Amino acid sequence: MNEFKNTEREIYLFRVRLVVIALFVLICFSLLVARFVWLQVIRHDEYVAAADENRIDIVPIVPNRGLIMDRNGVVLAQNYSAYTLEITPSKIKQDMDLLIDDLADLVDIQPKHRKRFRKLLEESKSFESIPIRTRLTDDEVARFIAQRFRFPGVDIQARLFRHYPQGESASHVIGYIGRISQKDAEALEESEDGANYNGTDYIGKEGLEKSYEAMLHGRTGFEQVEVSAGGRAVRTLSRTPPVSGKNLILSVDIELQKIVEEAFGDRRGALVAIEPKTGDVLAFVSKPTYDPNLFVEGIDQQSWNELNTSEDRPLLNRPLTGAYPPGSTYKPFMGLAALELGKRTPHQIYADPGYFTFGNHTFKDDKPGGHGGVDLYRSIAQSCDTYYYALANDMGVDTIHDFMKPFGFGQKTGIDLEHERTGILPSTEWKRRAFKKPQQQRWIPGDTISLGIGQGQNTFTPLQMAHAMATLANNGVVMKPHLVKMTEDPVSHQRELTVPKESYRIPLKQENIDIIKNAMVGVVREGTSARVFAGAEYVSGGKTGTAQVISIKKGEKYDAKRMAARHLDHSLYIAFAPVDQPKIAVAIIVENGGFGAEAAAPIVRKALDYYLLGKRPVKENREPQPKVQSDPALFRSDQELKNPAEPPPSPKPGEETTGNKD
Repeated sequence: MNEFKNTEREIYLFRVRLVVIALFVLICFSLLVARFVWLQVIRHDEYVAAADENRIDIVPIVPNRGLIMDRNGVVLAQNYSAYTLEITPSKIKQDMDLLIDDLADLVDIQPKHRKRFRKLLEESKSFESIPIRTRLTDDEVARFIAQRFRFPGVDIQARLFRHYPQGESASHVIGYIGRISQKDAEALEESEDGANYNGTDYIGKEGLEKSYEAMLHGRTGFEQVEVSAGGRAVRTLSRTPPVSGKNLILSVDIELQKIVEEAFGDRRGALVAIEPKTGDVLAFVSKPTYDPNLFVEGIDQQSWNELNTSEDRPLLNRPLTGAYPPGSTYKPFMGLAALELGKRTPHQIYADPGYFTFGNHTFKDDKPGGHGGVDLYRSIAQSCDTYYYALANDMGVDTIHDFMKPFGFGQKTGIDLEHERTGILPSTEWKRRAFKKPQQQRWIPGDTISLGIGQGQNTFTPLQMAHAMATLANNGVVMKPHLVKMTEDPVSHQRELTVPKESYRIPLKQENIDIIKNAMVGVVREGTSARVFAGAEYVSGGKTGTAQVISIKKGEKYDAKRMAARHLDHSLYIAFAPVDQPKIAVAIIVENGGFGAEAAAPIVRKALDYYLLGKRPVKENREPQPKVQSDPALFRSDQELKNPAEPPPSPKPGEETTGNKD
């Protein structure tokens, strides 16, 4: 059978097929164009950024940390560069312990280094570089570089390290830095300044290193670096330089600081020296002290145990957080209050029989038989207790509180260190807030008597006592005490004062201030510290003091030879010099040092001799003092002092209270 072709139909079908194919090709091409537009136009920036991330690394540039110097330019905290061997855990494919074993063949890696690395590994993210060894020698660097191809994920980095060249001196002032812990990292992430710490491994932990952290750290810079497929830097594309941290110029004279620290020897205590007209803290001594260099790279367990478990509490910042009764150093301020409030006149005579009776209780003077007829001058120069027993009784606790508060007693001074303690300046309101039981909240009039001689519930920090002495020496003009005198821009060297003006003025009569100052000069010329300051080439005013650690039972006498070393009285002294134009005001306490003129005053003499005359003390062959346990009461928190479980026991009727032994 013959078939006949339908040419027209075949042509039609061919055209249909051609159109379909053309439409298919057009659709495919359109999809390709759409995808091209999607990638090259709509998602252009995103994919360019992704490509750059594979090709470009953003490398933070850690700024140089600011220096810390004393008032004369002596460096107290500085930076130095050294090489570190660092491991990035995310790039490590083999067992970490085996890797470290192999590295130990090239560089010295001790068990303590492995332990520290493990601790940092737990606290860090896997992509962060973690040091296994710091401060490599040149030989160690050379050996590793030659074998670096064997250790992917391990590299040498140049880092800046902190060093405290003065060692233990002024450590409670300077503080120290340490590696950023997990807690620190979380706090930084929550803060607005978190991004500024990218690439930073260290942060201020204590002292001025902590309180001035923002200034010392500076601003982090960054580099855009082109990297190879292996992650090695090829070239730098752009750079934003870091801004170095500001330098701190302290008010502290490090030589004065060292002389006082040496004068303390093995004894425990604190001294604060202030320039009255400016509030500059010239010396801020806490003994015993510690070496801040131990903490920079993480303190070893043995050293930490020695510091943390020592009965001498070397980590305690005594001038800032130690709370002590002021003893007889309180009397000049009580005398000033008496004049200002009209409770006494300068020449009013008080007949001292050697005791003061209130109700059935007898408050005794330290001098048997008393001082006889005593005016204000003799009450300070000879340290007459009964004069101030009677004065405190006449004034009342609230009047004493209101007068003493502007001098800074029982108040935070606002010094540029954290953790300052408030102390206690008692009042009826304080007692109502401090105790829970109604019978404990009532102020007993007999409790006021001991306040007059700086005993009872008075507890102040050495910083507060020095601040009050400086205010008195400055005729009632209050200057905020500060350790940082000024900050300095490291580039422009522009300086800015931290405390440029006075805080406030206490309205006092100059004639009354002069009377008290003259009486304090009498202490030095003919009173309780006359022997210590004999032959001084300047005129100073001072006041000795003792603070009881334990109460003396009725009928017993204070006998240092028969008492345990930790039960001996604290030795105190306050002073200012020269009298006409005071350049320095000092407060000191020597724990368990005995009489004020016995332990505290000689140290102050050495400090004044150096600061005013440039005289250094003569080296003494002194037998080492036995170490004794500190008074546990010194280490109670402010909360414990404000809310004690039980009030201090009041004297029982018929008991005797001994006076201060100056």
